[in-house]
Amino acid sequence: MEKTLRQALLIILLFAATLAQAENYPYRADYLWTTIPDHPSWLYKTGENAKIEVTFLKYGIPRDAVVSYEIGNDMLASDKTGSVKLKDGRGIINMGSRRTPGFRDLRLRTTIDGVNYEHHIKVGYSVEKIEPYTAMPSDFDSFWKSNIDEMHRRPLSYTKEYVSEYSTNKMDCYLVKMLVDQKGHSIYAYLFYPKGAKAHSCPVVLCPPGAGVKTIKEPMLHRYYAESGCIRMEMEIHGLDPRLPQSTFDDLSRAYGSYLYFNLADRDQYYMKHVYLSLIRAIDLLTSLPEWDGKNVAVQGGSQGGALSIVAAGLDPRVTLCCANHPALADMAGYVEKGRTGGYPHFNHGENMFTDANVKTMAYYDVVNFARRVKCKTRMTWGYNDVACPPTTSYAVWNVLTCPKESLITPINEHWTSEATERGHCTWIMNNLLK
Repeated sequence: MEKTLRQALLIILLFAATLAQAENYPYRADYLWTTIPDHPSWLYKTGENAKIEVTFLKYGIPRDAVVSYEIGNDMLASDKTGSVKLKDGRGIINMGSRRTPGFRDLRLRTTIDGVNYEHHIKVGYSVEKIEPYTAMPSDFDSFWKSNIDEMHRRPLSYTKEYVSEYSTNKMDCYLVKMLVDQKGHSIYAYLFYPKGAKAHSCPVVLCPPGAGVKTIKEPMLHRYYAESGCIRMEMEIHGLDPRLPQSTFDDLSRAYGSYLYFNLADRDQYYMKHVYLSLIRAIDLLTSLPEWDGKNVAVQGGSQGGALSIVAAGLDPRVTLCCANHPALADMAGYVEKGRTGGYPHFNHGENMFTDANVKTMAYYDVVNFARRVKCKTRMTWGYNDVACPPTTSYAVWNVLTCPKESLITPINEHWTSEATERGHCTWIMNNLLK
């Protein structure tokens, strides 16, 4: 077990390093790649060829260069290589096609003035036909109902402390520590209230975190929710006080950063069990507040937070709106089928991760199965160039949603969303509240 956890942590650290190095558009870079597909949507039908216009500029000046490239299916090894000469900084690459629905990734490299540069672009083929590998266990609903019922045998219990540091003339902030289950798991969260909120006046918004063992970063980042009249909960999932020093979080991350691997062979002991249950407990807390309007419960997050938002919406009928960016934990066992893309945390990088026991557990925690249960109105957004939560698995989630749904697709995006998109989520929630 210890060896497996060390391997898992190393894989996660290496994957994080890869993400940092592979960024398409580094901040304040003095060079620029552009990659423009001949279909403006970046989407094709299976059997159609995709042609990409590639340009490279340094200091804004087109540069001639030889660009080598590799092409492969989304998140998988390349199966085609070649090179193209840029004339006046421009060239055309024929990516070819796919015979099955999914994405192809064009990975570019060149050396100019002794410096290596990389870039990539993904395009999709018959994406509306992407289906998940993951199937629904026959006792999925009963498994989660029994665990929620067991948790609810213990009354809601939490502490609440005023935080002046994050309070303003428009909102009040409180730090909450909430007990999750009988095993003593707990979570911390910041609660943001509109200043002077009256009884039965506020929608509530639960915001689960992205992946990692870390503090609640930038608690004030989404202050506009409280300023718009919502009570917003920014939560963590590990039971760690966000006021701990950063050095403590760094130590804990190095020691336990591979939590998504913990006890994966046992659905009852898997680490994420108490995490998923904590979402229900958080909604218990939010809907117990006298300021809650009695109608509206929204969930909103990105990556692991996007996954947990869909989990909450699939498990808890009190959720009325769901807003998820590029959800992680989706179709995790997809790699079992040769040539198929799976989702974060990409267990294919581990050793012997797709045992029968592990794959069975994954199905009880896979976002596609919770997406199949979502009834509330849902908004999803994702990009195509994402190498953490690939577009293949975002479509696997999107295509199984049968609820009223809207999408904001931003092909150029990697594993990030713009401030405009984040504010747009708040606007979408406010515009879709139950009256």
